[in-house]
Amino acid sequence: MAVDNSDRGRALRLTPVSRETEERLALLVSELARWQAAKNLVSSATLTDVWTRHIADSLQLCGLAPEASRWLDLGSGGGFPGLVIGICLAEQPGGRIDLVESNSRKCAFLRHAARLTGAPVTVHAARIDDVIGDFVGRVDVVTARALAPLPQLLEWCKDLLRTGTLGLFPKGQHLDTELTEASRYWKIQASTVSSVTDGAARILMVRAAEKRADQ
Repeated sequence: MAVDNSDRGRALRLTPVSRETEERLALLVSELARWQAAKNLVSSATLTDVWTRHIADSLQLCGLAPEASRWLDLGSGGGFPGLVIGICLAEQPGGRIDLVESNSRKCAFLRHAARLTGAPVTVHAARIDDVIGDFVGRVDVVTARALAPLPQLLEWCKDLLRTGTLGLFPKGQHLDTELTEASRYWKIQASTVSSVTDGAARILMVRAAEKRADQ
């Protein structure tokens, strides 16, 4: 399946990277196109602006935690943002990201793409509930993109946040509604950053979340 690379320049102006990282990202995009027809890794409609929709949208998370070396991505799917973050971490000594994905065919792609690009990635073919506890106290940042409503993300990540992990959760136009719903059950310390790729989207940066006593 063909990928439209015409938005590559615009995407990389929004989120500049080194020449080496750009080459690795181009390799990822090429492999995504090759696997897409058989594995249905992402929505085919997004391949027309894959560099902005997936690559730059993922890259912007790296800029929000530039000193972080250990990352965790939940529900990694076709590799966004996890594989893109992993490619960036290839230039950072000690950098590593763990990707959690329950779909076996997507895990096969994640492992293949990580090997091909040299990204420091470990793929866990598992349900989030079964492995999330293994990362408590071990990661600097946890990410999840288009995975679940905020209350569920907080439930999964509460122990990570308690030990100092930063949560970076890209969200769309319904973020305010999700925050209102989550605040019924959680006390949340968080801020938002506007997305560089979508004027209606924001990234929620969660520093702490505690279940309310009456829940």
